[in-house]
Amino acid sequence: MRAFVFPGQGAQVVGMGRELAEAYPAAREVFAEVDEALGESLSDLIWNGDIETLTLTQNAQPALMATSIAAFRALEAEGFGIQDADFVAGHSLGEYSALCAAGALSLGDTARLLRLRGQAMQEAVPVGQGAMAAILGLDFAAVDQIARDAAEGEVCQAANDNDPAQVVISGHKAAVERAAALAKERGAKRALMLPVSAPFHSALMQPAAAVMAEALAAVEIAAPAVPLVANVRAEPVTEPGAIRRLLVEQVTGAVRWRESVAFLAGAGVTEFWEIGAGKALSGMIKRIAKDAVVRNIGAPADIAALKA
Repeated sequence: MRAFVFPGQGAQVVGMGRELAEAYPAAREVFAEVDEALGESLSDLIWNGDIETLTLTQNAQPALMATSIAAFRALEAEGFGIQDADFVAGHSLGEYSALCAAGALSLGDTARLLRLRGQAMQEAVPVGQGAMAAILGLDFAAVDQIARDAAEGEVCQAANDNDPAQVVISGHKAAVERAAALAKERGAKRALMLPVSAPFHSALMQPAAAVMAEALAAVEIAAPAVPLVANVRAEPVTEPGAIRRLLVEQVTGAVRWRESVAFLAGAGVTEFWEIGAGKALSGMIKRIAKDAVVRNIGAPADIAALKA
């Protein structure tokens, strides 16, 4: 069995997807359609812009999705497609890419939703008030307890359960800094403050969740061609109403990636295709499902290797 998985924020690089667009008309059309949906040339920023502007949440989210869907359309042009997957999943914003690939959301709607999601998440908390940190070398239960102990009346919570030894915390800046220090005292190998602009996947994102609830209510969502393993539940979902609710919950809820991959492996998935920019998910997957075969598909050479 096979799962198609789609990366989240942090995978962005200037130039991503350009080779796909040059090699595949179907990939080029994805970038053109996203540009049209947003009323601006996001593709020019992706290919010719500066990394600081591309990394702004409101740009990175639709840009990474566009790159993933361009890679997916290139796969389709070579005869591979959603019929070759048993499940889809995505890390945070990657969940939108997964739903688009599986036919649950149109490309234009996905681009507009992610632009809005990025803006709403950025605006939910004044710059400098929130923070995130990666805790390495402790499991989720230990980090979850550290976050609770460090909160001291502020928001501090485990936000991304990425793999058995990497958990990201999110919340008020001072509380996250306290938690990072406490994590080192309790045996973490490292505690790294992350260069992010807002405390994603924490209760501080509630204003953004309200914005997304309204936006998602106005968008048509179809049943995906294959089940989505949802971030906040780490279990499969196909019903459009449930998908809509979970996408809202996802803004403030934890990304349960370790559990999602463990579910997929337990369901019989032996092969994971990471579709889009970077290889961050592949490393996590190998640490969770050690026997899994992982393929990266982000450039024409990757597709040529797959065909071979």
